[in-house]
Amino acid sequence: MTPPRTDPTAARDGIRSTTPRQVRPAAEGWTQKLDTDGRPLLQFASPKRGKPPEHLADFTPEQRAARLVELGMPAFRAKQIATHYFTHSTSDPAEMTDLPAANRAELVAGLLPPLLTELRRLETDKGDTIKFLWKLHDGALVESVLMRYPGRITLCISSQAGCGMNCPFCATGQAGLTRNLSTAEIVDQIVRANRVIADGQLGGKKKTDHSQERVSNIVFMGMGEPLANYARVMQAVRTMVAPAPDGLGMSARGITVSTVGLAPAIGKLAAEGIPVTFALSLHAPDDELRDELIPVNSRWKVDEVLDAARAYFDATKRRVSIEYALIKDMNDHGWRADLLGEKLNARGRGWVHVNPIPLNPTPGSIWTASEPEVQREFVRRLEAMGVPTTIRDTRGKEIDGACGQLAAADEDAPA
Repeated sequence: MTPPRTDPTAARDGIRSTTPRQVRPAAEGWTQKLDTDGRPLLQFASPKRGKPPEHLADFTPEQRAARLVELGMPAFRAKQIATHYFTHSTSDPAEMTDLPAANRAELVAGLLPPLLTELRRLETDKGDTIKFLWKLHDGALVESVLMRYPGRITLCISSQAGCGMNCPFCATGQAGLTRNLSTAEIVDQIVRANRVIADGQLGGKKKTDHSQERVSNIVFMGMGEPLANYARVMQAVRTMVAPAPDGLGMSARGITVSTVGLAPAIGKLAAEGIPVTFALSLHAPDDELRDELIPVNSRWKVDEVLDAARAYFDATKRRVSIEYALIKDMNDHGWRADLLGEKLNARGRGWVHVNPIPLNPTPGSIWTASEPEVQREFVRRLEAMGVPTTIRDTRGKEIDGACGQLAAADEDAPA
């Protein structure tokens, strides 16, 4: 057995490391975009492109009613159309027989224009995990992943086409940010998934599972940085939790909003009064490594984002999730588990839960997940410090549908 050695960084802090190497972050198989100062380029503003067509899900219930009146129809028709879309997951006028037949198709086309064109669907896990590749009106590509678990159905959705956070280990960021998604483009991913479920196309249903056959849990862990598209993401969340027929009638507690650490936006999220689950993609507890691993750390350091996460708990009483991708010989050192535990405990107990995630390798990358025994040691150290810790399931690896793998590649996809 290789004896423990002192990591150079650990030695400075008087902490021992039992992992033999320190690998530095670097984009593998692609060239990381840099700004004029030679630092990883961060894109917070959405590039200007043609706007998607306005859709029922872009409007508040009051705006929907006003739009119907503008079209010369009674305002109550807005709720009828919303019921078809949000409750029955359809945009097909042929199924809306409660609307006047004379101008039904024209009316529906005006309020429910097509937003997502399915280019490809890949399945794994015996059919209970499906990855969708969608083409938007301007040709931009996004992906979402539908997963059945015992007692729940989770959809991982995208909030942007591409991502501007430029993290070197994440496939989504390789092409940079194409644009923000509209509110309706975000919501439509859920409605389309509900249609797939209603049509019996999601496998894995057990006889003992009596849960409702529609998406119950949302994770904003698909393509994009949700808090960089804040206004549209929050409008989408409000539509998700609005009771039917005004929205999808989902529980806010079943919705997880993640971020790589946009501290001011975390504060805004805490003030919304909507008790969604908040997840912070930390991946390193020390600024020296996190500056390279998560470029936005150059703006908001580890302690600042952890303070913001703690403030979110104080405001909502909702336990925060810390996401931590375990990367072999890079961030999985025992001393880093100790440092993470110290920083979390310094902000109190009972406010946080750590989810280590074995890295999902992407094509062209030499990075890989930590060895199982290293994963167990990382968890053991956190638990020894009283920090609740659970290794997270990585569904969809076989179809590049797991965390960090969504890249919206369109090879061989039909036009």
